[in-house]
Amino acid sequence: MLADTALAVMWVGLTCYALFGGADFGAGVWDLLAGGTRRGLRQRRLIEHSIGPIWEANHVWLIFVIVLLWSGFSPVFAAVMSTLYLPLTLAALGIIARGAAFAFRKASTELWQQRLFGACFALSSLITPFFLGTVAGAVASGRVPPGLAEGNVLTSWLNPTSVLGGVLAVLTCAHLAAAYLCADAARDNERALASDFACRATISGLASGAVACIGIAVLHADAPDLFHGLTHRALPLVILSAVAGLTGLALLNRGRYVLARPAAALAVAAILWAWGAAQYPAMLVGSTTVYQAAADEAVLTACLIALAIGAVLLIPSLWLLYATFQRRTPAAPHARPPASP
Repeated sequence: MLADTALAVMWVGLTCYALFGGADFGAGVWDLLAGGTRRGLRQRRLIEHSIGPIWEANHVWLIFVIVLLWSGFSPVFAAVMSTLYLPLTLAALGIIARGAAFAFRKASTELWQQRLFGACFALSSLITPFFLGTVAGAVASGRVPPGLAEGNVLTSWLNPTSVLGGVLAVLTCAHLAAAYLCADAARDNERALASDFACRATISGLASGAVACIGIAVLHADAPDLFHGLTHRALPLVILSAVAGLTGLALLNRGRYVLARPAAALAVAAILWAWGAAQYPAMLVGSTTVYQAAADEAVLTACLIALAIGAVLLIPSLWLLYATFQRRTPAAPHARPPASP
């Protein structure tokens, strides 16, 4: 019971990182595709305002997941970290480079510096979710065996399922960011900009759906256990994700941007929980279950109590942070435009 509770709490944290951190990465992807300095000015201003207060806070969820995995399911932590250290290191370097570039671009005065840091920020926003997606694909396809560095350091994450996970991660992040930015633009009476992001959200959403459909064949051939779980036990969640995604696209096309946000979030959350349901009770497919990997009850109890105490402080703080910066943007006619990457 405690092991299942700890796993569920960890999955909630992973979902929060996907919804908030994912949109953060996606905003960087749209920064990359915004165009030149003049043409992309309004888009980059909106992106900077939207992610400015939360671009570091979002990584709280990633730290939360890693620490709980380490303390509550240490054999799985050891196996994943030792086998998949290459994509995890690349993702970590991407997070560091992205954060530094975002800060330095705002502080730079020379145009060439702004462009250099803008390119680093945008490219890091693209590659980081890709590598995180390859890690998810490696775990889901059963390529991480128990033990220290027992898996192949290359083929464990360079395989069809991992590539599928990486591509889906990038597209999903882009879709979430565009869907969220629509409402931000509309709130600031930027109707043309809201319509532009709605178009981008629609394109990225349709692309995500198309890749997911292609992924059915990939999973059938490359990850049969995951395929069976998704088409049987987790099928209701897969259907919920598809319905929520289509509903979100319909709301975007009707200009209901505020309602499109939770629909897009539900679509992503449902497919993430579908993965968990399809794989449960295995944490390392084919070898290690939740109960085999779980720490002693005393450790799990201490972890859950500490998390409950921390949540009392963290959740209201994050709520206040998000609510404060969801207010209408004050006019800033003399603001220096962000440079194109």
